Amino acid sequence: MRVLVVEDEVNLAETIRDGLVEAGFAVDIVHNGIDGLWQATEAPNGAYDALVLDIMLPGLNGYEVCRTLRSRKVWAPILMLTAKDGEYDQADALDLGADDYLSKPFSFVVLVARLRALIRRGAPERPAVLAAGDLTLDPGERRVTRAGTPIAVTPREFAMLDFLMRHRGQAMTKTAILENVWDAHFNGDPNIVEVYIGYLRKKIDYPFGRTAIETVRGAGYRIAADGG
Repeated sequence: MRVLVVEDEVNLAETIRDGLVEAGFAVDIVHNGIDGLWQATEAPNGAYDALVLDIMLPGLNGYEVCRTLRSRKVWAPILMLTAKDGEYDQADALDLGADDYLSKPFSFVVLVARLRALIRRGAPERPAVLAAGDLTLDPGERRVTRAGTPIAVTPREFAMLDFLMRHRGQAMTKTAILENVWDAHFNGDPNIVEVYIGYLRKKIDYPFGRTAIETVRGAGYRIAADGG
């Protein structure tokens, strides 16, 4: 299992490397965002099973590295290292395409467990453009259109629509939405799901006279396969 660690704190990076090697990983280390982006996309020994990516990096910050990797259709799981109690850091990281996060300082045992879980889950190729009828979502360009009309959505709205469209025609429970759109550790008000469903309906359905987002009583929400 090959892991790329992008961390500008040299001592921390070497500590992570030593621990991951001991746990059976092959590890490459770089110390800035520019080198991290190159290593993940262009290096001859690329094709990593997972990336550990700090947010505060010289050259390019972790947000930009993550966003650029996803726009280039590099789907390797990304675990972001965020500031202690950095709630907005965590939300932004997930919105930009990261798969998980850890707040500094972190337990090394947890880091290894999270990486193994991400690698087990794998990195299946994500469709270039998702479509349900005339509703389209482009993950790489982070663009939503309806009947060819661009629709402005927030990062969280985009993440929710992306999740629902990847499972179009299937009812997704509130729990599943929370775990995939927010994260598995979310402990806020679960009614936030209904709030964001409402936001999306006002943008992708009501102005077009459509009902793509369906409420399935007792089961959750789904995107109609035909786009409503």
